[in-house]
Amino acid sequence: MAAALQANIRPVKFTATLRALTKQSPAPFRVRCCAVNSAGKKRYNITLLPGDGIGPEVISIAKNVLQQAGSLEGVEFSFREMPVGGAALDLVGVPLPEDTISAAKDSDAVLLGAIGGYKWDKNEKHLKPETGLLQLRAALKVFANLRPATVLPQLVDASTLKKEVAEGVDLLVVRELTGGIYFGEPRGIKTNENGEEVGFNTEVYAAHEIDRIARVAFETARKRRGKLCSVDKANVLDSSILWRRRVTALAADYPDVELSHMYVDNAAMQLVRDPKQFDTIVTNNVFGDILSDEASMITGSIGMLPSASLSDSGPGLFEPIHGSAPDIAGEDKANPLATILSAAMLLKYGLGEEKAAKRIEDAVLGALNKGFRTRDIYSNGTKLVGCKEMGEEVLKSVDSQAHASV
Repeated sequence: MAAALQANIRPVKFTATLRALTKQSPAPFRVRCCAVNSAGKKRYNITLLPGDGIGPEVISIAKNVLQQAGSLEGVEFSFREMPVGGAALDLVGVPLPEDTISAAKDSDAVLLGAIGGYKWDKNEKHLKPETGLLQLRAALKVFANLRPATVLPQLVDASTLKKEVAEGVDLLVVRELTGGIYFGEPRGIKTNENGEEVGFNTEVYAAHEIDRIARVAFETARKRRGKLCSVDKANVLDSSILWRRRVTALAADYPDVELSHMYVDNAAMQLVRDPKQFDTIVTNNVFGDILSDEASMITGSIGMLPSASLSDSGPGLFEPIHGSAPDIAGEDKANPLATILSAAMLLKYGLGEEKAAKRIEDAVLGALNKGFRTRDIYSNGTKLVGCKEMGEEVLKSVDSQAHASV
């Protein structure tokens, strides 16, 4: 079944997509270098950001899997756990402390759990947990966010779509992450001349921001099935008019990639009507945020999907795309697989440790093949387990690989 993963998933499969970006293309990503200790083992510094809600639970499990897979490939890790989001607000009064920023920048890679919760919903904007996440992305300059949505054969029945619609879906959303309406100025809430409050944000993109994310997407599509769909709202938004113009111009450099354009409202509809039509999607920050979450549900659960956020230099940020799920925090109900697979992406695309990454990918499949399921992906005939037990089963699968190779 490992072969099924390699054939059907681009990154939970990972090999054809970001490896192409880090090794075979001019896309501006760099694999971090390691230190070598006296025993000849490679050593990396990893910053862990458990965050809020279920974040600490899933990060703890991913850390154990990361250590185990690394040890089998002669890789050691030095972990430093730092506060972010609501946890940081409670501890020091800000969502992203300077010490956390420094630790993240000084590390070889950053693994994040989740951010946010009801407790902080009424905070002023600059004191919301989510503000810390935006600040972290900006500080690390991670402009390219890759979010896969692939239906594993083992989980096709977990999808809310009909089997014939969901089966075989394998798409990747390339989301611009540090521009657009989430970062644009001016922004704020003011009182107008009539005494009425007015809230406003600015959707703004410079040509170089569009060009760099478009090149990442073209290179990604080139190593996949050669199809790229650029999603915008060029019939209404000036920023989208420029987006479409720049992406269209760059297509001349990639004659082997079939480029199409789609308005975002149509794309949202097409993702549930016929998701198999998509290979690689490139879009702006806010559209990518929404569409990638929609696409994730085609797979059966948002709890299955990892993501990688990469810059042209410096450490990458790796995280599951699910939220903090405060309603189930501490109840051993979370699905840790997205975070475990984010750790695999960290190994492969952040550190270049492909063998250790494959051990984790295969271990996740091993646990699924044995029928273990958390509540979000459970179906009749499978075994319902909690977060901790699912993590233990993945660890057992990693260990069984070691024994099989002896």
